Amino acid sequence: MSAAPPARPSFGAQVLGNGRTRFGLWAPALDEVTLELGDGRHEQLRPDAQGWFGCELACVAGTAYRYRLADGTAVSDPASRAQADDVHGDSLVVDPDAYAWRNTTWRGRPWTETVLYEVHVGLCGGFIGLQQQLPALAELGVTAIELMPIADFPGTRNWGYDGVLPFAPDRAYGSPEDLKSLVDTAHGLGLMMFLDVVYNHFGPDGNYLHAYAPAFFRDDRQTPWGPAIDFRRPEVRAFFTSNARYWLEEYRFDGLRFDAVHAIREPGWLRETAATIRAALEPARHLHLVLENDDNDAELLSGEGVDNAYDAQWNDDGHHALHVLLTGENQGYYAAYAEQPAQQLARCLSEGFIYQGETWPLNGEPRGMPSAQLPPSAFVLFLQNHDQIGNRALGERLTRLADPQALRAATALQLLCPMIPLLFMGEPWGAQEPFLFFTDHGDELAEQVREGRRREFAQFPAFADEAQRARIPDPNAQQTFEDSRPRAADADARARSLADEVRKLLRIRRESIVPGLPGCRSLGAHTLGAAGVCARWRLGTGRELLLAMNLATEPVAFVPPAGGTRIHASRADIEWRDERLAPRSTVAYLV
Repeated sequence: MSAAPPARPSFGAQVLGNGRTRFGLWAPALDEVTLELGDGRHEQLRPDAQGWFGCELACVAGTAYRYRLADGTAVSDPASRAQADDVHGDSLVVDPDAYAWRNTTWRGRPWTETVLYEVHVGLCGGFIGLQQQLPALAELGVTAIELMPIADFPGTRNWGYDGVLPFAPDRAYGSPEDLKSLVDTAHGLGLMMFLDVVYNHFGPDGNYLHAYAPAFFRDDRQTPWGPAIDFRRPEVRAFFTSNARYWLEEYRFDGLRFDAVHAIREPGWLRETAATIRAALEPARHLHLVLENDDNDAELLSGEGVDNAYDAQWNDDGHHALHVLLTGENQGYYAAYAEQPAQQLARCLSEGFIYQGETWPLNGEPRGMPSAQLPPSAFVLFLQNHDQIGNRALGERLTRLADPQALRAATALQLLCPMIPLLFMGEPWGAQEPFLFFTDHGDELAEQVREGRRREFAQFPAFADEAQRARIPDPNAQQTFEDSRPRAADADARARSLADEVRKLLRIRRESIVPGLPGCRSLGAHTLGAAGVCARWRLGTGRELLLAMNLATEPVAFVPPAGGTRIHASRADIEWRDERLAPRSTVAYLV
C-alpha cells in the first residue's frame, strides 16, 4: 500500500504547480483582509462563514507576501513556511518539492534502537554546522539527533520555546533546503532525526493571532505563558495537527517530542493527533512520538500497536532522583526526592514513574498514574537536558556539580538501562561550559526577561540579595549565548577519555541489550544502602540483565549473580571483590 501524498494544510501558502499558489488565513474576527505580494500586487479578501480568507493566484516559490489588516497592521502568515527576514517581516512562498532527496529508501529505525542526542542548532553553527558534526556522533554510537525547537522566533538567539511561526524554520539557522539536507545527511549515516515541537503556547513577541483570531485562545484558562490555546476549536486542532504532519512528511523527521503537554487541557487532541499522524504515514515507516508531561499520564503511553498512543515520555522522575543522589541538592522540585532518593530510583527502574498517584509535596495534590504495566522503553531517561541545566541560574552542568566517579557510575546506569537514553550536547565528553538561558529580544522585553530571571531565583539562598542576583548572566547578551557553546569532543585528553567510555557503553548497549529490548520486562529493584540500587530485567532474548550502582563514598554489600557475565564495570582503578560493590561505581551483568 503506497503512502498518501504529503498533507497540504488549509493554513498558509500552498504551491499548486503551474506557477500558481493558494493562500489561506483563518481570521474570524475580521470582515476583510488584504493579501500583499512582494511584486506590488494587492488582493482584497473576504471571509467565508467560518472566518476563512483565501485565494488562488499566479505566484511562484520565493515570492514574498504579508497580510494587511483593516487597521493597517501588516502581519506574517501564521503558517509561514519561511520568512524573508524575522518574525515581523514578510513571509515567503516555499515549494515543498524543490529539494531533491538522496536517501529515498530510508524508513527509520525501531524505537528500541534509539539513543537520543539533544542539540541546540544555533550553538552548532546552524543546520549546515550541525550537519558537519553528524559523522562523529554516529561513530560515537548515537542513533538519533533531537533538535530543540526551530520554529521562527524573534531575533537570532533563542532556546526555541519563544517561537511564534510554527511552520517556519528560523532563518538564523538556515533555509528550508538546509534543514532538509541535514535530515537527509543524517539518514544516510543511519541516524534518526527528532524535532521538539511546542504546541502549548506562542512566544511573547511576533504573535499577531490575538489581532485577527482571538478565538485561538481561551479567556477562562491561563498558563505560565498567558491565555491557554483553545484546543476545543476544530481550526486550532487542525493547525497544530497539520504542523506535526508537516515536519514528518515534508521534512521527513523520524519523530517528534511534544513539549509540556500538561499545559494542553484537551488530551483528546493528543490522541487524535497521534492517530491522524500514524494513519497518514507510510505503514512501513518507523515513526516515534514522545511526550513531556508533568502529569505522568500513563494512559497516553501504551507501547506497541496502538494508533492513538505515544511511544514514550521523558522521565523527569528518574532524572530528579538521580540528580539528588549525585549532588545532594534539595531545593525546588528536588525537595520531592530528597528523603529517599535511592528508594525512589529503584521504583523508577522497576516501574517507570516514581509518582503514580501519590501526593505531590509541592502542591499537596495527587500526581501520576500506575505505570508498572508499561515496558521500560516507554520512558526516556537522562542525567541532563536543556531544562535541567539551563533552568539553573548559572547553567551549571553535572561536571561542575558531581563527583567525577559518581557521574561515570550514573552514566553507565543510564546508558545500559533498558529505558531509552538521552544525552545532552557535549555531555558524552564531559563538557564543562554552562548551558545558559539566552534570548535576543528588543530593549523593553529584554529588560522584562532579565528582571524576571533574577526574580525567579530570588528564593534561593545563593541569590538572596540584589548583588548576588547580578551574577546571573544577562539572557539578552551575545556573550551569554557564546558562553553556552560546548568545546569539541577532542578538545583535550580528558574529553577524549570520557567520549571513549561513552562509545564503549553504547557498543555494549547495541550488542548485548538492544536485541533484548522488545519484550523486556522488569524483575524488580531494591536499594543498596542509602545511595545505591540493584535492578533486574528479563530481556526479550530470555537473558537477565542486572545493574547495580553505588553512589556512596563507602562500599556496600552486593552478591553478584551466580553464573553471570560481567559486561561492564565503571571503575578500572580498583580491585573488584565479590560480595561488595565499590563506592561510586556501577556494574552490569548478563545471566
